[in-house]
Amino acid sequence: MIYLHKFLPIFLSPIFLIILITAYGLIIGAKRPIIFAIACLYFFSTPLVSDRIFYLIENNFQRSEISEIPKVEAIVVLSGMITYVKSGTFSGNEWGDPDRFFGGIDLFQKGKANQLIFTEGKLPWSKSKMAEGSYLKEKAISFGITQSKILLTEEVENTRDEAKAVSKVLKNYDNNIILVTSAFHMPRAKHLFEQEGFKVFPYPVDFKVSERSLTIMDFFPASSGLDKTSIATRELIGRIYYKVLSWANILR
Repeated sequence: MIYLHKFLPIFLSPIFLIILITAYGLIIGAKRPIIFAIACLYFFSTPLVSDRIFYLIENNFQRSEISEIPKVEAIVVLSGMITYVKSGTFSGNEWGDPDRFFGGIDLFQKGKANQLIFTEGKLPWSKSKMAEGSYLKEKAISFGITQSKILLTEEVENTRDEAKAVSKVLKNYDNNIILVTSAFHMPRAKHLFEQEGFKVFPYPVDFKVSERSLTIMDFFPASSGLDKTSIATRELIGRIYYKVLSWANILR
């Protein structure tokens, strides 16, 4: 199932559709589809467009000051920030975007929860010897967090798995949690955790679009722009998928 979750959105991604339109134009020997594909490539890869699209995706929830966040039963930090690296004689985990981890640590050190939960994210094709949560637990202990205060879920592959796994861990506890994940991922994650009966206080981190003035460079295509558009598209597809799934369950 995880392969379907990861690969199906590719077929609706901007780059795949651009390749498809280009191939169509080449096959039928027409210039218009190719010109249209080039225009789409320019459009979706310019920061002027991609940043705006991503801003709309990640700006659903505003982050509050830690002092304004209520104390809850647990802080839940979702996986997705560690990469496995093999280089020379070294092999091990490295940080990708560690904002989730440090956000969770900051909240816990400010006394916002009794427990800190890391999800054990591990994809089937990962060569890492340990799931992500175990690695993060070691790092949290090195930051002075008491080991007994850190809980881990079972191994999980996606956000829905994470919500169900955390539900098992907190089965006999209060259902109020602070959820820490990337800003663009928060709406979908919050929805899935609420489906498991949690009262969620969102703490979005890892914002990809910063407040800045428009420059001439925003009109030039960039690979980072196309990457943002692709991530935003994939996330939007995920949100729609789980919303439709929820409606289908209600109608049963």
